[in-house]
Amino acid sequence: QVQLVESRGGLVQAGGSLRLSCATSGLAFRAYAMGWFRQAPGKEREFVATINWSGSSSYYADSVKGRFTISRDNAKNTVYLQMNSLKPEDTAVYYCAAGVRGGSYSPGYNYWGQGTQVTVSS
Repeated sequence: QVQLVESRGGLVQAGGSLRLSCATSGLAFRAYAMGWFRQAPGKEREFVATINWSGSSSYYADSVKGRFTISRDNAKNTVYLQMNSLKPEDTAVYYCAAGVRGGSYSPGYNYWGQGTQVTVSS
């Protein structure tokens, strides 16, 4: 049984930082690209960041580039999202995902976490 479990998000002030983690089990972690997506109230889910199987390549949405960093620890089967200089518009439910294809589109991912709420206050 494949499981992706995000860490608890939280409430943070604008300009602050937060690190999310996503622990996986039941899948060959090294075989998958990992991604983070988010969904704000009343909006569609959007791509945030992705990292390839080895961690040698990553890609970000323009809205988070330079502020967020995705990383992975293949020994721990875990992917991380370090979020700095947070803005109120970053408020959303954040989802991690694992995919053979990966990329910036949801169909590239086979498995999804349950999501974690991140709220940034102004």
